[in-house]
Amino acid sequence: MDAINRAVTALFDVILTPLEAVSEEFALLFVSGVFGVLALWIFKHISWQKGIKAAKDRIKGHLIEIRLYQDDLGIVAKSIGKVLLRNFQYLGLNFGPFVPLAIPFALVAAQMVVRYGFEPAPVQHPTELSLAGEGQTLIVEGDEASIAGLEIVLPEGLTAVSPLARIPRAGHAALEFVAEKPGVHEVVVRTPSGETIKTIAVGAEADVRAMQDRRVASAFEAVLWPAEDTLAGTGLTVIRFRYPESDLGWLPLSGPFGVLVAFVLASMVVGFIFLKPLGVQI
Repeated sequence: MDAINRAVTALFDVILTPLEAVSEEFALLFVSGVFGVLALWIFKHISWQKGIKAAKDRIKGHLIEIRLYQDDLGIVAKSIGKVLLRNFQYLGLNFGPFVPLAIPFALVAAQMVVRYGFEPAPVQHPTELSLAGEGQTLIVEGDEASIAGLEIVLPEGLTAVSPLARIPRAGHAALEFVAEKPGVHEVVVRTPSGETIKTIAVGAEADVRAMQDRRVASAFEAVLWPAEDTLAGTGLTVIRFRYPESDLGWLPLSGPFGVLVAFVLASMVVGFIFLKPLGVQI
């Protein structure tokens, strides 16, 4: 999965660079619209178009039958049953092709989230903190042995403001820190199995194309969080902290949820516009 994510990320770096010269919002909506058209075209070629059209026509026919024979309860009851059965058939014919389309949907949507869903962590100074929790909290989860032998090494520019707290039986550890210098920092997380890196972008000056607030272990989660390799083989399940949500400018929503909503709506609207030109039954 790591190799696939790297390839997809490199591809989107190339695709999005000229679009982002206009604006990030434009890049998000443009790619979403193009994906909607491509998904529609793929759906046309992997679905049974004649069957979908036939199911829709039969549903319309049974509805007309109900209208014409509304005074005959026997015919109306049979027609309602036929409408329900044909609806199940119609949904099945549409749902089947959408299953394989879920994979490219997840890959593209994840790329949009890690690129436009977050802002770099703010620059802070230890003297600015008055209460625990006002800094950034790095959380590490994994098996008991990995947490018991865990060591976290912060690079220059990140300063710990609490000791590393480990709870091996719960598979949980936490460290509070502040980011004093802008840039892209690499936190080293060491376990008895080896060491891994968690990248943390700080300040508006951070030169980073994609960022995510967690690094995950499973292949399924890696589809959703493609900006960094998985933690496979480290004994850890997640390394995470919290990035601020992004401001999507003139778009009404913000953060990862706002990116997903914009992606889904833009792809649906553009897909609907091209529905008849592409001759797609859906």
